[in-house]
Formats: sequence, C-alpha cells, structure tokens
Amino acid sequence: MALSANMNVIMKAARKAGRALAKDFREVENLQVSRKGAGDFVSKADIQAEQIIKSELMNARPTYGWLAEEGGEEPGTDPTRRWIVDPLDGTTNFLHGLPHWAVSIALEHKGQIVSAAVYDPSKDELFFAEKGEGAWMNESRIRVSGRAALIESIFATGLPFGGRTDLPQTLQDLARLLPATAGVRRFGAASLDLAYVAAGRYDGFWERRLQRWDVAAGLLIAREAGALVEPMVEGQDILDTGGIICANEPIFGKFSKIIRNA
Repeated sequence: MALSANMNVIMKAARKAGRALAKDFREVENLQVSRKGAGDFVSKADIQAEQIIKSELMNARPTYGWLAEEGGEEPGTDPTRRWIVDPLDGTTNFLHGLPHWAVSIALEHKGQIVSAAVYDPSKDELFFAEKGEGAWMNESRIRVSGRAALIESIFATGLPFGGRTDLPQTLQDLARLLPATAGVRRFGAASLDLAYVAAGRYDGFWERRLQRWDVAAGLLIAREAGALVEPMVEGQDILDTGGIICANEPIFGKFSKIIRNA
C-alpha cells in the first residue's frame, strides 16, 4: 500500500512511543503515579510517551499545531493543520497490568481528520487510515462486520467511573440495549473500541463525554472501514461534544434509535 509522508511520520511516532510504553508496562508495579482526578491517573510513562510523540511529529512538521491530553494545546504557524494525540489511551488498564491500551495519533486539516493511527503495543496491532483510502490493520485491509440483526451483534461502550454524574443515563442505555443484543463490552480504551468496530470485532460503539483526543483517530479509522459515525445528538460535532455513536450500516438505525431514546 502507498502511504503519504504524513502517515509514515504518524506510524513511526506511534511505534516508537509504543515500544517505550511496552517497556514500562513490563515494570508497571514500579511506576511512579500521581493522582490527576477521580478515577483518572497519569503516570510517568504517559508523559514520556507524549514527549516521544511530540518530538517525532514536531520535528517532522514544525509548523503544525498540537493538541494532546497531557501537554494541552499549542497553535502552529500553519493554522490549518494540527496533531491530536492521546499518548496512552487506557491509562487505568495500563496501571493495573491489563494489556489493553493504545497510542492514538490523528492529523486534523481544516477541521477534518485526514490521517490517523491507533497502535496497540501489547498485541502489536497498528490500525490506521487516511481519508478516502480505506482502513488497515498492519498489512491487512479491514472492514466493519456485515451483521444485520441486533440480537447477533456485540457493542462496546465506556462506563462512568468514580466522580462522574452520567451513570443514570448509561444505565438507561444498557437497560434498553442489553435485551435486544448479543452483549455489551467495556474494555476501557475508546480508541481501540472504534478500531475494533472498524475491524468487525464489535458491531457498534457509543459513549458520551469523551475528549477530542479520545476519538479523533478512531473515528476516521471506523469511517474508512465502512462504519457510520454520528454525534450522540444530531447536528452537533463529535470532536466538540464528545458524544459518539458508531456502527455498521445495517444496524446503525436501530442501534442509534435505542441509544438516543435512552
């Protein structure tokens, strides 16, 4: 497959940060961890991974803007392009020794995500996509599932943790969805949830109150794999509001109706 120069930069940065995180993951019990908020931790590994990614991306494209979970936002001299980065999506999994976390990198151009990668170092799976070029996992082209019946479909979401106020709404979602489906999974990394929809492992995904860096890469990968991706509230912008519904086309209408009615 022919990759753009920007895509090669993204993939190199994702793999380099992933290698550093994998090394720290093997010594997770020795990590120095500080409390960042209720149920939301930040580790030295997280910060170091962001520094690796920033160095790789900004050295290659010094005029682009920057937005990342730990480092915040920095405008670039090119106002039309910006990197959006989550150096460690699934921090809580990482700190508990659960091998389900990822590096997420997206390139935004004039408000649209045009290149993206989500890298899972634990499984050495690199999901990536460029706008109009399809979606891939390592060397293989990926597509959403073809399931058309909700009762045969598996969905993913995030569940509110300590300090969040949206638990009642999520419980309403589950009360409506669970009886109509083959199940719901909560693995704790939104970027991988979206990549798994793209690869046909899940049939759909929804969540509220996500951050821009949580979904920027994954939404492009899902769309390029054939998923329908919409904001939780019709007419809003996913990256601005953090509410997302994603599924293959045959089940999207039924699935989105259940979630939006909840």
